[in-house]
Amino acid sequence: MVKKTDSQLGMHRPITRRDFVQGVSMLAAGASLGGSTLAFAGQSTDSDYPPTLTGMRGSAPGSFELAHALRDGARMEAAKTLEERYDLIVVGAGISGLAAALYYRQRFGDKARILVLDNNDDFGGHARRNEFHQGGPVRLALGGTQNMEHWSYSEVARGMIESLGIDMQALLRERTFAYGDHPQNGDAAWFDEATFGENKLVTNYTLEGWALGDSLDCIDELPLGDEARADLRRLYTERTNVLPDLDDEARYAFLQGISYPEFLQKHCGISPEVTRIFDTTMHSSWGVELRALSAAEAMDTGAPGRNMVGWDFNREAFQYPVAMFPDGNASIARLMVQRLIPEVSPQATAENVAMARFDYAKLDRAETPVRLRLNAMVTNVQNQDDGVAVTYVKRGEALRVQARHCVMATYHSMIPYLVPALSEAQQEALKYQVKIPMLMTNVLIRSSKPLEKLGIEGARCPGRMHGDMYVWRGIDTGGYTQGAAEDEPVVLGFSGTLSPPDDAYDLKAQLRGSRQRMLELEFADYEREVRTVLDGLLGPAGFDVTEDILAITVNRWPHGYAYEYMDLWDDDFAPGQAPHEIARQPFGNITIANTDAGAEAYTHTAIDQAYRAVGELPA
Repeated sequence: MVKKTDSQLGMHRPITRRDFVQGVSMLAAGASLGGSTLAFAGQSTDSDYPPTLTGMRGSAPGSFELAHALRDGARMEAAKTLEERYDLIVVGAGISGLAAALYYRQRFGDKARILVLDNNDDFGGHARRNEFHQGGPVRLALGGTQNMEHWSYSEVARGMIESLGIDMQALLRERTFAYGDHPQNGDAAWFDEATFGENKLVTNYTLEGWALGDSLDCIDELPLGDEARADLRRLYTERTNVLPDLDDEARYAFLQGISYPEFLQKHCGISPEVTRIFDTTMHSSWGVELRALSAAEAMDTGAPGRNMVGWDFNREAFQYPVAMFPDGNASIARLMVQRLIPEVSPQATAENVAMARFDYAKLDRAETPVRLRLNAMVTNVQNQDDGVAVTYVKRGEALRVQARHCVMATYHSMIPYLVPALSEAQQEALKYQVKIPMLMTNVLIRSSKPLEKLGIEGARCPGRMHGDMYVWRGIDTGGYTQGAAEDEPVVLGFSGTLSPPDDAYDLKAQLRGSRQRMLELEFADYEREVRTVLDGLLGPAGFDVTEDILAITVNRWPHGYAYEYMDLWDDDFAPGQAPHEIARQPFGNITIANTDAGAEAYTHTAIDQAYRAVGELPA
């Protein structure tokens, strides 16, 4: 294999490459550790409208270094107390934090003064919006939180969505996007030369339990040995029960106690050459390697093998109607902000929110009862006799504000460093949940002609950094429409996570290993990866990797999905004794709201936990 040079991949082409603290100089992190006093520049931005920024986004450089320094023992310089007094301070402007502000106004009245603080340069948390204008007509993509699992919504969450004017049925009617799964074109998997010995696009195949459709012929196209192909064919088609001595309940319990690869290899006789092609298939959904999932979890999420234990595979169980906006759940965050601060976008509604312009200059003004302050990293929260004092850093200056109440809508694992007066038991519970790293890279390409020529709308990429790639189109909701013309730019979404080191055995070591790898990579590394994939996948169909990439936005989330308890790694906790339940207990005038508090990585969980947190605040 002859590896292409950076020049041949177009790395020299003039697209935006931002891998530094935007617009400011960042102090070296190493100089701030070991208990020294820290004065930190914080994050600034070179745009008054962050959704249009490209390059390294998500947890961008400048948004997290101070948090890491606090974790490592840095002390803050003395804070200046501002002459600002609020009824509520919310730490975190994600969906849970914004929902908490809305619920607070419901409980305490619309005149309540609220300050929302966030360390990022944009609101929404993981519900991040990406806009592209480089190719002419605006193209939207999501940078994190994706769709609404509306069938799982509680009455509380459903009420919030309805109060924002969102019509779930209208969203369903206006969407044809299906994550590359049986869209206008077809399913596909791309096997790369570096991993499998040749670049091979196999259509009508996506690795899931339903992957073969009406034909087994595609198995013969896979770049595997003859024995591996025979094993794979058997995995999809053989009707047997390799656990004949167990009834259904005992069989399921057994599958919960064994990893998916181990089950396939030891009990089904499937070779490691086959199981490795499934390693990254759950990166986008679970955020982990398949070795971290039990056989039950994997097969419940669509991995093949149910037929090997005498069960049918019901594809309809995996075909649920997804409701979403073209920027994912960023539109929900935008609608929440509009309700809290109408002046930001006076005409925005659920019907036009995807295209509504938001004036970020109006987020933080003294004359409005609700203020949203970005690029503000909270460093300390403490109870006082008459409320709470919150210290944060903005533009290198430590500032203190006071309020009657505070809702912590940030990661559980960070809260012990911000609220050090919490009990040791609560701090340990907060640290139990380790966030799952996630990656969403969006690439604007000149046209969809190469995809049309290949007859695909997306592809699984089992050997690459991003396990999935699909075209962001067919989500004509919230006032956004995108034509189907082949000669117009389209956004390709690459999703997944970083594979952990091979020697990371337990789940949390795997998650921390993935996070470390994600943080060690620079923007150029991510760019080189997507260019390599697009060159190998679309190059044979006329894609020019040096000319046809117009923009790249890497949404890197080292602290991504909320930690959910998993079969192989977590105990069955008694009601009220699970770590997330202990972690979210009220502490004086401080309560906790986020998806970690519900141990589920869903938007409705963020809303439900905000409702609970506001309800727990003292009157």
